[in-house]
Amino acid sequence: MSKKDQINDQILRELTRDGRISNLELADRVGLSASACLRRVQELERSGVIIGYRAVLDRQAQGVGFVTYIGVGLSEHTKAAQLAFEQAMQAAREVVECHNITGTIEYLLRVECADLPSYKRFHTEVLGTSPHVSAITSYVVMGSPKDQRG
Repeated sequence: MSKKDQINDQILRELTRDGRISNLELADRVGLSASACLRRVQELERSGVIIGYRAVLDRQAQGVGFVTYIGVGLSEHTKAAQLAFEQAMQAAREVVECHNITGTIEYLLRVECADLPSYKRFHTEVLGTSPHVSAITSYVVMGSPKDQRG
């Protein structure tokens, strides 16, 4: 594992903001030589601190106009019920995040659809037909003043 220090933290912040930044620009921003910066980035990659790079997409340009978080409760708390639900969510293209969480429900989903009718279809035909689903609570995203996901 790479050592945690202020420079590595700065490197990670800059790469989180822009994963395509050149090594020369990154080195300049964190106050290192280009070769020292490259060694640190390579060490962060090799040690698994950096596990990949992603493109940040404009959801509207892709036809996504409706985003919701959904709390899902299961009627059975067995490993088989969890696996069946997780497999169904893996297959659902509208589900972009699926988290098994603690609390009064078992799962939190992030669902992205074109519009309300397509969300209703997902709600009825995917969640509504999934065995073991006993509770569905939708939280419609009206705006995202801060979103640092990659």
